[in-house]
Amino acid sequence: MEIKRINPAESALVISLFDQYRQFYKQPSDIGVAERFINERLGKNESVIFVALDNNEPVGFTQLYPKYSSVRVSKNWILNDLYVDNNYRKQGIGEALIRAAMEFAKNEGATFVQLETAVNNYTAQSLYEAIGFEKQGPDTEFLLYKMTV
Repeated sequence: MEIKRINPAESALVISLFDQYRQFYKQPSDIGVAERFINERLGKNESVIFVALDNNEPVGFTQLYPKYSSVRVSKNWILNDLYVDNNYRKQGIGEALIRAAMEFAKNEGATFVQLETAVNNYTAQSLYEAIGFEKQGPDTEFLLYKMTV
């Protein structure tokens, strides 16, 4: 298995996986939407994507978005998307993708990587905690707020 960062010309490697990822989160399949979204993120240098390849076949990916901190004067990363094809789960691919993302963030001078997952996604939570992510709760330093525009 190979983990590699893709460039805009290699976006086709993850489009089907990204579509499957969206379906996992109850979105309708739409390869066109997936293709436009991935191409736009990579084309505008708005995200970093790592793909897991098994015999040159894409089997998983992770996508990171930058997050800037004025107080820390640093660029950190949100590990926003992580997906491994059903047929390749429980083989360490998700962990390998996360470790590649963490190494990338460290080399970029980040002070942290953050992620979120569904409260009922116990498999993902177990993996994140095993790697060393710490669950944040309402007693953290800051509260997360959101407003629809």
